[in-house]
Amino acid sequence: MHKKHHKLLAYIAIFFLILLGPAYSEVVKKIDVYGNERVSKDTIIMFSSIKVDEDINQKILNNSLKLLYETNFFEDVSLSFENNILQINVIENPILNNISFEGIKSKSIKEKISKNLNLKSRSSFNKNLLNKDKENILAELKNLGYFFSKIDISTVDLGDKKLDLIYKIELGNKAKIKKINFLGDKIFKDRRLRNIIISEEYKFWKFISGKKYLNESIIQLDNRLLKNFYLNNGYYDVKINSSFAQLVSNDEFELTFNIQPKNKFYFNELKIDIPNDFDPINYKDLNDLFDDLKGKPYSLNTVEKIIDKIDLISVNDQFESVKASVNEEIINDQINLNFLIEKTEIYFVDRINIFGNNVTRENVIRNQLEIDEGDPFNEILHTRSINNIRSLNFFRNVKSEVIQNETSKDKIINISVEEKPTGEISAGAGFGTSGSTFMFGVKENNYLGQGIGLDANLTVSEESIKGLLGVTNPNYKDSDKSVYLNVQATEEDQLSNFGYKSNKTGFSLGTDFEYLRNLNLGLGTSSFYENIDTNTNASARQKKQKGDYWDTFLNLRFDYDVRNQKFRTTDGFRNIYAINIPVVSETNTLTNSLNYKVFKELFENNITSASFIIKSANSLTNDDIKLSERLFVPSRRLRGFENGKIGPKDGADYIGGNYMATLNISTTLPQILPNAQNTDFLFFFDAGNVWGVDYDSSLEENSKIRSSIGIGVDFFTAIGPLNFSLSQPLSKASTDKTETFRFNIGTSF
Repeated sequence: MHKKHHKLLAYIAIFFLILLGPAYSEVVKKIDVYGNERVSKDTIIMFSSIKVDEDINQKILNNSLKLLYETNFFEDVSLSFENNILQINVIENPILNNISFEGIKSKSIKEKISKNLNLKSRSSFNKNLLNKDKENILAELKNLGYFFSKIDISTVDLGDKKLDLIYKIELGNKAKIKKINFLGDKIFKDRRLRNIIISEEYKFWKFISGKKYLNESIIQLDNRLLKNFYLNNGYYDVKINSSFAQLVSNDEFELTFNIQPKNKFYFNELKIDIPNDFDPINYKDLNDLFDDLKGKPYSLNTVEKIIDKIDLISVNDQFESVKASVNEEIINDQINLNFLIEKTEIYFVDRINIFGNNVTRENVIRNQLEIDEGDPFNEILHTRSINNIRSLNFFRNVKSEVIQNETSKDKIINISVEEKPTGEISAGAGFGTSGSTFMFGVKENNYLGQGIGLDANLTVSEESIKGLLGVTNPNYKDSDKSVYLNVQATEEDQLSNFGYKSNKTGFSLGTDFEYLRNLNLGLGTSSFYENIDTNTNASARQKKQKGDYWDTFLNLRFDYDVRNQKFRTTDGFRNIYAINIPVVSETNTLTNSLNYKVFKELFENNITSASFIIKSANSLTNDDIKLSERLFVPSRRLRGFENGKIGPKDGADYIGGNYMATLNISTTLPQILPNAQNTDFLFFFDAGNVWGVDYDSSLEENSKIRSSIGIGVDFFTAIGPLNFSLSQPLSKASTDKTETFRFNIGTSF
């Protein structure tokens, strides 16, 4: 019993000694440093955080010792304090002269494993950091599929406190995924679930894909993808209990996911609470959507899209910064959702800093901002601004960081850009049933860093040559008005075939600016000189049009754009109406066109679009419009058919029509090579028709809806972008000329 009391008293005494120890302190009068060779005395004193004429105690000494070790400059540090003199003794770590990796030939693997290492050339050697680096390398190799790697580390003493560090790496075989299993009451078939995740089973023919190897980060992503899939199919309470890999042979694993979806839930009552001073009419569409959703399976994507729509309405119509949250109430298998809109505290933009624009002028970037210094900060407008900068296509990378001013609650926006070549040289070719078409172009999208676009291109076929030179200034003299000038020339030589030849040269100039919110107005004029020549092979109608013509038009363009963003649009639509009114013309041809395009994201990372174009060209004075004014379906709008080789014919000559219409539907296919950052696949459906012959009603119009399906690939190669399309016509007229394959390639400068 007495022993226990003695121990207790001893503990209390020690406690008070520790507690009272810091109270006894002395003043430092001098600091001496010993053992340093590369690191100066003043630097070591600075690292120690101890200053002359300041008080010192054991706690301060312990903290100083810790700070000196944290610099990684020293192998050993000791401190002593006597007679008001602090003595710092150090042994410096060697300097790493060179770090090498043996056993790895792949340059990309070396870059990945060395990217986040603590020890680098010219840094101080440290055994603790070396062990951490070894663990990091092994972890990165596992992420690359090398689960059986071994690392031996050696150093070479170069003298003078310098070392070479050598990692000897034995990669071993990659860990293959032999089989993927799904356990539990998974509801969906295994085949469906395998299409959801990124990982896939190893097959010898999958020599391109890297997803067949075990990768811990991808498995974590698979877990999230599976959970989101069930959440979007009504399984609100789903649990992905575990995912694990079991070694079944020397280098093969079985990957297993344990899924418990539980009950399926359905939307019930959905409502929205808005502040009293908000206009409920702005949110009417949401209430209609809530009525449609009642009784449908719960979907996380739907909830997130509703919140995004609330944010957009609040910014665009209510002009307020808000925070949208959702409260969920579960009753049996029904979910009631109450979307709560609250005004957020207003923070202002203190300043916007732009970094990395070595070529592009700062005003070009700032012109894309929808939020400015002094404005209330809004996350949606900030995001739009960054997407606008990306849509310029001047930069390889655009990043933004929003930080709070240290002296106020205002925001500082730091935008970092990485310049890339903006010049392009492109070439293209098309091969069809009646010959070939070749194209060559040179384009500069950011001339002198001013955002000015220059474009020159030439298209050559067996019967025609077309050339264009254009200049566009998207913000002329900082007026927020776009100004353009185009000069073009076209020659259509059909003398040997159909007895006529047309030469057309001219220019167009104009401006484009925002007239109302989301509505841009374009005003311009165009003038052309045209010479039509004929010979004895020409028809009577063609001979009648022989001569010289001068035409001047007034061009009007109305562009209503409510896309959610210009860069990689996923929602919204764009509607463009254009009209060319004759001012000086012998035929007085009036041209109208309507172009409507809508975007939708059908599933994750997908972009689906549908566009409809209708165009007409008719004389206001009931004259016959010229051959060069007749309409043709562009090849990009009706893939699978040769450019200008469908529709009405005069003999063997395709003469175009007075009317033209196309429908285009395309959807991206992110499931194909999802890990390939430089390759995009899309599936498309095209339909179109051209009809109407004003100068001779006896000619066969060949009016028929042409259609095609196909697949397109955009591939970014080392020399530039390569894209090609493979098309299969579904319906056509007997006189149409088809083209199944088309490609374009370009490079940057």
